[in-house]
Amino acid sequence: MPAEPADGATETATETGTGAETRGLEPVPDGERTGRVRELVPTWVAANISVLLLTMGAGLVIFNKLNIWQVLVVAVAAPVVSYGIVGLISIAGKRGGAPGMALSRAVFGQRGNLFPGALIWVARWGWETINAVSGAYAVLTVLDLLFGVESSTPLIVVTLLFFVGCTFVVSGLGIKALRVCSTWSTYLFGGFSVLVLGYLLFTTDWAAVFDKPVGSTAMMVAGIGTIAAGGISWVPSGPDFTRYLPRTASSKGMVGATIGGAGVVVLPMVLMGAVMAVATPDLATAQDPVSFIGELLPTWIAVPYLLIAVVGMLLINSMSMYSAGFTAQTLGIKVPRAAAVSVNAVISLVFGFLLMVVATSFFGSFISFLTLLAVAFSAWIGVFGVDMLRRTSYDGPALLDTTPGSAYWYRGGYAWQAMTAWAVALVVGLLFTRVDWFAGPLASTWTGRNGLGWVAGIVTSGVLYAVLPRTAARPPAGADAAVREPAGSLSN
Repeated sequence: MPAEPADGATETATETGTGAETRGLEPVPDGERTGRVRELVPTWVAANISVLLLTMGAGLVIFNKLNIWQVLVVAVAAPVVSYGIVGLISIAGKRGGAPGMALSRAVFGQRGNLFPGALIWVARWGWETINAVSGAYAVLTVLDLLFGVESSTPLIVVTLLFFVGCTFVVSGLGIKALRVCSTWSTYLFGGFSVLVLGYLLFTTDWAAVFDKPVGSTAMMVAGIGTIAAGGISWVPSGPDFTRYLPRTASSKGMVGATIGGAGVVVLPMVLMGAVMAVATPDLATAQDPVSFIGELLPTWIAVPYLLIAVVGMLLINSMSMYSAGFTAQTLGIKVPRAAAVSVNAVISLVFGFLLMVVATSFFGSFISFLTLLAVAFSAWIGVFGVDMLRRTSYDGPALLDTTPGSAYWYRGGYAWQAMTAWAVALVVGLLFTRVDWFAGPLASTWTGRNGLGWVAGIVTSGVLYAVLPRTAARPPAGADAAVREPAGSLSN
């Protein structure tokens, strides 16, 4: 049966005359796969240009009671673990040439994929809200530093509208616009970060920094999980940014570029936050996670640094909304990707207003969200990852065919093995999780105390899916229907 023209995937042109990407869920033809592995470096640099990393670094000192050497271990391990997973899953993008949640249909079934897809889509609302709020706070801080304008509810609304509106424009233009913006923001942010590091080097009380006592190993492991949670949230989106790579692109290079791009930002930002916490111990508990920069740095550094950070956070949200548009299409929202992005833009506006005006603790809300986000995504990661290791092809037309004739219809539209492993892992992850307003019954165990609920989710879903009997998809309709690469290969 031919693929049903649904899911916003009927457009076949890659770009319009304005340079906007119009391709939806359909796999990218080989002739259009002109991307390069090195382009992943600025992509993942841009995905981490956020002053929230400073706040999280401060939290490692204030809440986790770690010293600077333990913070260094956390800052190195977290991006290696989380973005290593992002890089590995992104290999599916070059194999299938389609977005991550479209490829997920081959694993969960056309109907079954709606469940993890819906959860991941909702989780993105929170991530986009957090970034929109951070961007708005950065704009408010710049206005205060330059013009003495104090924050007010009307001004909060205006800054949120400005930030989300810019995000919508960039994410709507598509992958080419994201690549250009990512490259330039990488250079600018990198340059000013070196300037900030130099300033801190000469103004910090280093004796106070190095006199911090050693914290517990449990808190260090939990810190790795907290910082890694941001990277874990990008795992389902990894293939979205590699689907334009040729099938001959180096898998090892993709993983290395992903880790390197993220690590070059995460490491210094987390360390800077930890150092800043010595001079500003209330940094980790502030309702406004950005204004402290204006207090610690001179205006001539703080203002351009914050403006560049605004661009960075705008790019993070643009990348998230770019992927969210694909996820919305896989849920059956039959509009082009750019239009699907508008749904998340409106949601981030509403939730962002509530977080800025109503919430009493930004940092507490942020850490609770990150913890639950990692658990929600981990159940999907284990199943999809194991499937990747043993899969030899993706049937392109079947990914788009949402009718019972699809090769990925399985039984009633569900792959019960994947659904079972995913659901069980989701419950297991929550059992070991503790946040401000929720504590699972196993949160006091070693796994729970070390903040490893998300690891329990990945292991549970992966092992369970691996041992359950497989249900084979129907053979592709034709020899050219599949995009093939040897399963488990990392050599190409």
